[in-house]
Amino acid sequence: MNVIDLTDDHKQLYFMCLEDWSEEIKEAGTRKETWYKGMVDKGLRVKLALDEGEQVGGMIQYGPIEHSFADGNDLFFINCIWVHGYKQGRGNFQKKGMGKALLAAAEDDARDRGAQGMAAWGVFLPFWMKASWFKKQGYSKVDRQGLAVLLWKPFTDAVEPPRWIKQKRKPGTIQGKVTVTAFVNGWCQAQNMVYERGKRAAGEFGDEVVFREIDTSNRDVLMEWGISDALYIDDKDVRTGPPPSYEKIYKLISKRVRKLKL
Repeated sequence: MNVIDLTDDHKQLYFMCLEDWSEEIKEAGTRKETWYKGMVDKGLRVKLALDEGEQVGGMIQYGPIEHSFADGNDLFFINCIWVHGYKQGRGNFQKKGMGKALLAAAEDDARDRGAQGMAAWGVFLPFWMKASWFKKQGYSKVDRQGLAVLLWKPFTDAVEPPRWIKQKRKPGTIQGKVTVTAFVNGWCQAQNMVYERGKRAAGEFGDEVVFREIDTSNRDVLMEWGISDALYIDDKDVRTGPPPSYEKIYKLISKRVRKLKL
């Protein structure tokens, strides 16, 4: 196994989260590529794990916490660590140590770049970005927001723990209309997919539905709302993990439109 920095040859694969075989991931569009180009100069780092045959099996993206969806100082933050686990495409690379190797390489890189600790997020549920996995790698919980856990590993005693950016308000509604509001950051293709499906579904209803995009890759906008990625139908938050199908989003909007006409 070999851990390398992202190269030009592998960028398109990275933009597709190693799932270049998937038709569904193509729904997410090019927003992640745009996000990446805007974040590289702000310290975003990407590493890939290659097997003995030089095939990419895993990835990690991380950077200064000041440009993440958490609050802290002198820390690096892991947006995502992913080892391909599907039978399709490149096959299953999990349970082979790639995740641990990627995490160790990222921590060493963060230290070399002056970070005093590493932060990450995870979920309680037993799938992607498991909080329990990070705990096994020496991380401890410092904050929680719903199912999302904020964890960290300090490198020194002087650094303060991170905190979640708290939600400050919900999107408003427009009288006589159904309002679909998509908060989108760009870092996650699953959430980019939700954005694209929400926008497409909202467009099916003509002027009965107003679609609003709020780009939280702008840090000031993120801090204004305290929301990174989300989909709201009027003032109701739609659960977006895992991403709801286009059909489900359409039905939710349709239900609100019918209620509006009563």
